[in-house]
Amino acid sequence: MSDQSIPNGAAAALLGETSRIKWSELARFFAAGKTLRLAPELDLVATAAALAEDNKAVVASLLEAGNLAPVSDHEASAWIKDDALVWAVVVAPWVLVQMRDA
Repeated sequence: MSDQSIPNGAAAALLGETSRIKWSELARFFAAGKTLRLAPELDLVATAAALAEDNKAVVASLLEAGNLAPVSDHEASAWIKDDALVWAVVVAPWVLVQMRDA
């Protein structure tokens, strides 16, 4: 977890809903334009909390820096080809995904 201030309840709930999943299982969400990719060095749970809380300042900063973006066709194709596992958490209507080691 990062030092970002997020409520313990929200963080715990999102952490409990975060898991590794094969990218191929998320293909239908990608096809619907509902997947967002987070840079690997950032905190997935803290970012999910910012989305859930509609924290426009944090989300806008991540988008502007390119640290949060829709999954590109190139990324999706590579992940399918590699049968990649990604970390994912649902913050409706989005599925937030992150490619990182273990």
